[in-house]
Amino acid sequence: MPAHSLLMLSFGMVDGEQGFDPLILLIVALFLDAYLGDTRMIFRVIKHPVEAIGAMVGFLDRKLNRERRGEMDRAVRGALAVVVVVTVALLAGVAVAWLSLNHEWGWIIELFLVTTLLAGRSLFDHVKAVARGLGESLEEGREAVSHIVGRDPAQLDEHGVARAAIESAAENLCDGVVAPVFWYVLFGFPGLIIYKAVNTMDSMIGHRNAKYRAFGMTAARLDDVLNLIPARLTGLFFVMGALFVPNARPLAALKVMLRDSGKHRSMNAGWPEAAVAGALDIALAGPRRYSGRVVDDAWIGDGTAQVTIKHINLTLYLYTITALINVMWVGAIAVIRFSLPV
Repeated sequence: MPAHSLLMLSFGMVDGEQGFDPLILLIVALFLDAYLGDTRMIFRVIKHPVEAIGAMVGFLDRKLNRERRGEMDRAVRGALAVVVVVTVALLAGVAVAWLSLNHEWGWIIELFLVTTLLAGRSLFDHVKAVARGLGESLEEGREAVSHIVGRDPAQLDEHGVARAAIESAAENLCDGVVAPVFWYVLFGFPGLIIYKAVNTMDSMIGHRNAKYRAFGMTAARLDDVLNLIPARLTGLFFVMGALFVPNARPLAALKVMLRDSGKHRSMNAGWPEAAVAGALDIALAGPRRYSGRVVDDAWIGDGTAQVTIKHINLTLYLYTITALINVMWVGAIAVIRFSLPV
């Protein structure tokens, strides 16, 4: 399929025909995700799209990433795995977009898949569970936070658990909502499913350990590239959201984001985390433990590191406002498109 036809397809237009407008479909999907969250009952019967992608990545990992192979060999095979997964995702994305355009009820399938590939409500619920758990006991808080972070929760005190929850809310709003929306707006469903495929690969094989340092290098770097703009957008949205949160500091959020985002070990995660730290006058990141090793990172933000349940709840308030801002920019693009002459 020619490139220009693919772009037209992703925006619901081929040969002058109009399908269900993708921006309206995206807005509906965002509200459905916010209302429904995880639709676990459905995926007891069928496999979740991310689970299917994960199964494919796991298969390629087992077949291609053997310990006896050298680093260069594993790096090449890792790049091949990325090509395979992205190609399959592209073909699936184009098929869904074509069905949505050419079948009377095809848009329902696309709406369902877009909704399931967004993770805004799921992340909110997991972070809220950490606040509830800490309200009961430190052990309950550690158990709740273990579902959303990679560090060892047994080593975290109450403040460490709260910081981990806030960092997860800030960073994963990008991965779970802003970045998928960004790539859908640009390239329709193919853009979204490719992003989710790369993001899933990064979470599975993009680690800096002996097993995955070479094999997962391409997946990790591609994930960095795909999050380059969305991460900065997320930080900016948090700054804007701070205008509407009681006692939050939007100017400080902007200042800390610009100053401290580069202190994070990730080239992208520091942007939303620094914006939240500045907005709520807290300190995030800093030294922490991952799988038996201590990562001695710098602190982000000028405020207190003694973060509590109150700060988690304020973060969720800010998170909700920021998610609404994310919907509003899609709506603004839709209005501009509708106002342009055909």
